[in-house]
Amino acid sequence: MNSLTLSRFLRLRLCLLPCLALLAPVWLTAAAELSTLPALGVPKPGETNDAPYAPQPIVQGGVVLPLYPGDSPFLNQGRVREAEQYNMSKAVPGRINSIVNIHNPSIEVHTVDGGLNTGAAVILAAGGGHNTLNVGSESADFVPYFYNYGVSTVILRYRLRRDGYNVQKDAVRDAFQAIRLVRAHAKDWNLDPNKIGIMGFSAGAELASPAAIFFKDFEKENQDPSDPLAGISARPDFVGIIYPGPTPFARGANPAVPTNAPPAFIMCGGSGDRVHAVWADELFRALLDAGIPNVEMHIYGNGRHPGQPLSDGNRMNAGLANRNLPFGSWQDRFTDWFRDLGFLQKAGVETKAERDSAAFQAGGEPK
Repeated sequence: MNSLTLSRFLRLRLCLLPCLALLAPVWLTAAAELSTLPALGVPKPGETNDAPYAPQPIVQGGVVLPLYPGDSPFLNQGRVREAEQYNMSKAVPGRINSIVNIHNPSIEVHTVDGGLNTGAAVILAAGGGHNTLNVGSESADFVPYFYNYGVSTVILRYRLRRDGYNVQKDAVRDAFQAIRLVRAHAKDWNLDPNKIGIMGFSAGAELASPAAIFFKDFEKENQDPSDPLAGISARPDFVGIIYPGPTPFARGANPAVPTNAPPAFIMCGGSGDRVHAVWADELFRALLDAGIPNVEMHIYGNGRHPGQPLSDGNRMNAGLANRNLPFGSWQDRFTDWFRDLGFLQKAGVETKAERDSAAFQAGGEPK
């Protein structure tokens, strides 16, 4: 820069400084007013009336279907009209952290554009110790993540123990019903009926792991011809078991593993989350002993259970968050596994998971 150019620049700067000084209070006032404005587009629970409660989408664009008809004997007819209760973030306007008071369980479906769509769908069963349903970090955050891989997402709102429901009788039934309902609508939603699975987190894994073992029992017990979902398979094509609660193999239990049990991806922290790691290992060992193909487990040495305190004063994150996530980008490991098994190829093409399962049932080896 020559001396003449520099001189002009300095004069211009001196001219602008008073203008900026005048604008600064205006900008600060506008910023202060902005912080007090209400957030736009905040999801709200539905209205209550004489009909069963109508669950509302918690993520923009979601299509919501109740799991059961309003007069179903599987619903608590004395409470099915009660509205869900949202627990909102105190720091992020409009973010739903969790939901309680779920008496009309539902699925919220988020599909993928045709050019990107693989036909795969993952049903997300959030955790919360059966006391809350942590749909923020363990459901809603996954909608854009899986979308980018061409995978549709289905947020499952299942019934909670805190609201008077039994985990095995009610919540697990909700998971099986969700699998059947999504498969029944596969054509409507441009899904591949052979690429529908479930991923459960913590308490939600207490739904996903039984879904991998007891689907035949559920189908036998639910053959009422008046049921529009009768005859539709409740078997998930894959399961994700993420820092799980007790599985069907906990506390010395040893149920039979069906030969067509689906492939499983299992993830947990290690010694820092020892109890959950033991449950993860029990499931992995049972599937491995049974010879089920394509079972993968990651136990991370430096992880704790979500919500537990860390040495730096923070708390363990859940779901996709990785700011202080000691077990790192586990979702990338899941995607590697998912792609390897053929779930990210175009819809209608037989997956490696499907071929390997058929070969194993026929007495052969996966190829």
